Amino acid sequence: MTADHDGTRCVRAGLPEPEPGEPFLPGPVFAAPYHLDPWMGPAAAPNGYGRADNPTRRLLEAAIGELEGGDCRVFASGQAAITGLLLTVLRPGDTVVLPSDGYFPVRTFATDTLAGVGVRVLFAPTVGPYPDFDGVRLVLVETPANPGLDVVDVPALVGRARAAGALVAVDNTTATPLGQRPLDLGADLVVASGTKALTGHSDLLLGYVASRSAELLTAVAGWRTATGAVLGAFDAWLAHRSLGTLDLRLARQTANAQALARLLATRPDVTGLRWPGLPDDPAYPVASAQMRRMPGVLCFDLGDADRVGRFLDAARLVAAATSFGGLHTSADRRAQWGDDTAPGFLRLSCGVEDTADLVADVTAALDVAHR
Repeated sequence: MTADHDGTRCVRAGLPEPEPGEPFLPGPVFAAPYHLDPWMGPAAAPNGYGRADNPTRRLLEAAIGELEGGDCRVFASGQAAITGLLLTVLRPGDTVVLPSDGYFPVRTFATDTLAGVGVRVLFAPTVGPYPDFDGVRLVLVETPANPGLDVVDVPALVGRARAAGALVAVDNTTATPLGQRPLDLGADLVVASGTKALTGHSDLLLGYVASRSAELLTAVAGWRTATGAVLGAFDAWLAHRSLGTLDLRLARQTANAQALARLLATRPDVTGLRWPGLPDDPAYPVASAQMRRMPGVLCFDLGDADRVGRFLDAARLVAAATSFGGLHTSADRRAQWGDDTAPGFLRLSCGVEDTADLVADVTAALDVAHR
């Protein structure tokens, strides 16, 4: 039997076996405590207390695990997942290498919390140069990086890290498991925010950790239970419902990103354009070999905050909003959040609008902003 393609996998991922009279995807199970066997207690059934486990959550974990190619544990947010991973794997005296150009709250957490408990924190750009990995416990990379969209050669990095005895975790938020599967590329762990393109409706917070190591996942799940960083049943159900359209959504978002990248490349009033799908983008050689599809996110610079404001005011189809990956095209001036980007730097997340409408709207808004 041939393997299913992406669209089929997304529609069927994590669904229970069909039973007459039952829905395709069972509704969310809302429960804190469950009935226990009077004699055997929690040993008699998988559900004992909602913080430790929930059947709706397990179905979502099965679905994401199928797409990532490993087992999965979901968290209340992407930040909960990545901080849980870091605090599970790292101990005082360990060394971690983190991206200097990745999601800035992770960098803040590292300098404020990890360093405070005795973890040695090193930073390196996504594309390097990287420090010597001797004595390093964990290397975390975000590829494509958020917000700058650089791409690292994961198999090459894994080879270096493994030779030094270090674990490698890949933040797969921007790519999604349909864009790349880091576990297939040799990574030990995947971490991601499912708030963004994975679920794509801008209506929930979600994070996850995936791995093929039962030992690592058991430790991560134990941390989640102990700290209570669990995903609620309704959010788990919403996320699973959303996965069915992932392939369709990403296809339109990528097509829109390609069209906008081509437009922006012709504009003299736009600088610093980055999209890994452009043949002249610095990330293209690695991205085109490593990734199965390009992201629906691109970034560029309009020069200053005033021009960004004029552009967003004039755009009819581009909402000013943070986060990315939703159905609606949005743009975020990252400097307003304290991210170390230029004042006019803009991360634009393509939605699923018709491509011609989006290109026309962005063109008109740029013309207004340029006056």
